[in-house]
Amino acid sequence: MFPHLPREIDFFGVLLPGVLPVFLLSGLLQLALDAVLSHVGAYRNSWHPALVRLCMFVCIFSALLVTLYQ
Repeated sequence: MFPHLPREIDFFGVLLPGVLPVFLLSGLLQLALDAVLSHVGAYRNSWHPALVRLCMFVCIFSALLVTLYQ
């Protein structure tokens, strides 16, 4: 499906999924965006801030996967 995407990454003998670096990068981007939105006070208007955070993470992760692995 993705010829340039490694299926597994060998990390000291432990096989990790190939999308793990993208997952970690999206987590870091989500933490930075979450800090900015918390400082601005954007979560005061949301019904459930944890769901907003989860949806942001899913959107960032999906966008990175689509753009990096086309």
